[in-house]
Amino acid sequence: MSIRNNESKMRISFDLDEVLFVRPDTHKVESQLLFPFNIFFKERLRYGTPYLINTLQKMGYEVWVYTSSFRSEFYIKTLFRCYGVKFDAIVNAQRHLKEVQGNRKQMLPQKVPNHYHIKLHVDDESVICSYGKQFGYAAYQLDAPDDEWTQKIIAKAEEVKKKWEWEQEALERR
Repeated sequence: MSIRNNESKMRISFDLDEVLFVRPDTHKVESQLLFPFNIFFKERLRYGTPYLINTLQKMGYEVWVYTSSFRSEFYIKTLFRCYGVKFDAIVNAQRHLKEVQGNRKQMLPQKVPNHYHIKLHVDDESVICSYGKQFGYAAYQLDAPDDEWTQKIIAKAEEVKKKWEWEQEALERR
């Protein structure tokens, strides 16, 4: 099957705050980074994050960060590399404002995943998830602690991928 628009892999994006970055007093977290990295990187990763991101990539997905945070791309890349994770792309607030909002007078939502051909976005905010139908992306709301969150997201990704592939095949038959 050939995919239109040079989209050979399905894209999934994750928000950072309250999704991948969580508080250790409310969620299970990955081990804290060792000195001196723990001085620079105070955020704690939700337990299972490195496993999930690396598994999704091994399954053939592109995995992105899409955050409304103003953290720099360098900071995000470096922090996650300390955990053995390399994202395919990062969209932070600066990039979103430049590439998505641009000079538009009408304010767009703080995240518009379909602008980057992202098919599944994982976020804690219900309003961002609710925009999925309007803007053409699937969403998975993740906010509460959940020991099975990695398996649930993999299952959701597979569901969305099957639908996406079916839609691509239908377009090609036209």
